[in-house]
Amino acid sequence: MLKTILTGVTAYISTGLDYLIILMVIFGRVKHQDRWLVLAGDFLGTIVLVGSSLIVAFFLGFVPAPWLLGLLGLIPIYLGIKLWIKGDDDDTGEIAAKVAKPQSLIWNVALITMATCGADNIGIYVPIFTTVAPSSIPLILLTFAVMVVLFWEIGYRLACLPKVAEVLEKQGRYITVAVYLLIGLYILWDSGTIQHLVKMI
Repeated sequence: MLKTILTGVTAYISTGLDYLIILMVIFGRVKHQDRWLVLAGDFLGTIVLVGSSLIVAFFLGFVPAPWLLGLLGLIPIYLGIKLWIKGDDDDTGEIAAKVAKPQSLIWNVALITMATCGADNIGIYVPIFTTVAPSSIPLILLTFAVMVVLFWEIGYRLACLPKVAEVLEKQGRYITVAVYLLIGLYILWDSGTIQHLVKMI
C-alpha cells in the first residue's frame, strides 16, 4: 500500500513541478475568491489526462510479456532528456492572458492543464498504469486527487512568496529531469525489462 502511494506521489510530483509555476502565474492574475475555480479547472484537466492514460494502458495491457510493457519506461527517460536539452517552452504571458476573465476560468485552467502537462503526464502515467496491479490503480487515483489539491494550495502559497517561486523556477527543471529518469529506470527494472535484456546479451 505504501509503495503504491509513493508511486502515485512520485509520478504526480515529476509531472507537477513545472505546473507549480503555471499555477503561480494563474494565481497572480485571479482574485482570491476565484481560486476555487482554479481548483475545479485543475481537476477537470487532470481527469481528462488520467482518463486518457487509463484507456491507453487498458489496451496496452493485452501485450502478453510484462517485460515488453517495461519498455514504456523509455518514455519518461526520453521526456527527461528532452527537458534537459531543450528546456521548458511554457509561455507564462499567454497563460496569464487566458485566465484574466473569470467567466471562463474553469475551462481555461483545464485547457492550460491539458496543454502544458498532456504529453508529460500521459508519458509517465501510462507506463505506471500498465505495470502496477489493477487493484492498485484506485489508490493511485486517490493519491493523484490528493496531490492535485496539495499542489493547488502550494501554488497559491508560493504565489505570495516571490523568492521561493524564483528558486523553484530556476531549479524545478533539473529536479523534474532527475525524477523522470528515475521513474523510467524504475519501470524498466520493476517490469523485468532490464533483466530480460541482460540475459539476451
